Amino acid sequence: MRSKKWMIGIAMAAGISAAAAGCGREAAVEESARPSVSRTEEPSSEEQTQKPTSPQPSEIEPFPGAEKETKAEPLKGGKRIVVMTDIHYLAQSLTDQGDMFRSMVEHGDGKLTNYVWEITDAAFEEIQLLNPDVLIISGDLTLQGEKKSHEELAEKLEQVENAGITVVVIPGNHDINNPSAAVYSGSDRFPAEPTTPNDFVRIYDEYGYAEANSRDPNSLSYTYDLGPAMRLLMLDTCQYEPRNRVGGMIKTETYEWIDRQLEDARDDGVILLPVAHHNLLEESKVYVDDCTIEHSEELIQKLEGENIPLFLSGHLHVQHYMQNNDIGIYEIVTSSMSTPPCQYGVLEYMEDESFSYHTNQVNIEKWARKHRSTDENLLNFNTYCPPTLNRIFYNQAYDAMKDSAEEETGSVYVKLTEPEKQQMSKVYADINAACYAGKAYEVAGRTVKEPGYKMWQEYCYPSILYEYLEYIVEDAVKDYNSLAVE
Repeated sequence: MRSKKWMIGIAMAAGISAAAAGCGREAAVEESARPSVSRTEEPSSEEQTQKPTSPQPSEIEPFPGAEKETKAEPLKGGKRIVVMTDIHYLAQSLTDQGDMFRSMVEHGDGKLTNYVWEITDAAFEEIQLLNPDVLIISGDLTLQGEKKSHEELAEKLEQVENAGITVVVIPGNHDINNPSAAVYSGSDRFPAEPTTPNDFVRIYDEYGYAEANSRDPNSLSYTYDLGPAMRLLMLDTCQYEPRNRVGGMIKTETYEWIDRQLEDARDDGVILLPVAHHNLLEESKVYVDDCTIEHSEELIQKLEGENIPLFLSGHLHVQHYMQNNDIGIYEIVTSSMSTPPCQYGVLEYMEDESFSYHTNQVNIEKWARKHRSTDENLLNFNTYCPPTLNRIFYNQAYDAMKDSAEEETGSVYVKLTEPEKQQMSKVYADINAACYAGKAYEVAGRTVKEPGYKMWQEYCYPSILYEYLEYIVEDAVKDYNSLAVE
């Protein structure tokens, strides 16, 4: 165990925005910021979905004059799995992209909600070429659990299944009974209709629940057969009664159901791949209560007792992986798809339980050209993203420091000058953006030599951000975007 602490998210007593939407204090911050206006939007009408009934062609028909895009060959001896998480989709009708919406993006946690529609469409279209056996979305499907957002996203998932790709979902901490569900209008935000557990199952009935091998009667957990040799254990780790909470846990009754699923998998001779929104291992060394499943050691013991080698999760918004005690189960945390570099995971999981995983960055520029977009940000998305994310993270650090004329550091009172705040904020933004992409190792060496970093070391203020930077530097030893285990 490392001596430093891992912090995913930013939380300050003075109302700082969280650095990780799933794991941090964002829910509390947004809840306190909600206005008292009681206007709500009208719920949309329900639409029935239907599974495809015939095989799809092996080629995606392009626009006239473009090259044909050929699908990858099916994976033999295993399953090719696409993992997306923390999309945080917002229905387009819930924002006019006015001042409040833009402020939410610019002073948020890094999600490009202003382009979540294009990112989602491009990703769903792109994965067709991979010819995956299944698309898993492991929670936080919506921005703040707006019912309309779920319904609109489900319509897009129908198009994915019509392309011949099975889709299964599990809720995240933002998705159900979230009082922060909102409509963004002008310079204000108003309550939107949230999503109940029953709503969630109804909306996503065709994406796991209707075809479940087994359903847990005490949660939204279920198992899903990928074929004769593999089964998904989709674990609902969220707390949403009477309202949503950031942290995750598993009910005692659900553990009893898990025991039966482990036994059934053993009897049926199938591989069991567990998936959840919250983390199995202590990927966040500071916000364990918010990020790691409560009492997860019990679940670890059960899974390792069955020699299950891999666990998939999201929630952190940071690309990362680790192994329990360097000898036990691996956990891969896929980063938020709506946060640059806007990527998803591709897992090839073999019948001998060896696996390889890597991330793919959504090719927004290619999608924009194909669909004849005139938006320069989309056409130059790889140029647009880095400075945009850095600006958002710069705002996080600067907002944490800007109101402090004199703050105590140890026994000495210090006053940060404007140039110091700017240099420190820039260092924080640079290394945090690289950390989110799972590539902090690329910038850590030069970052620690910058004057702004030395100011962090001198002042150690704000202390929680300083802890975060120190651990990122210590943890920046590898690229967390690929992993292969034989």
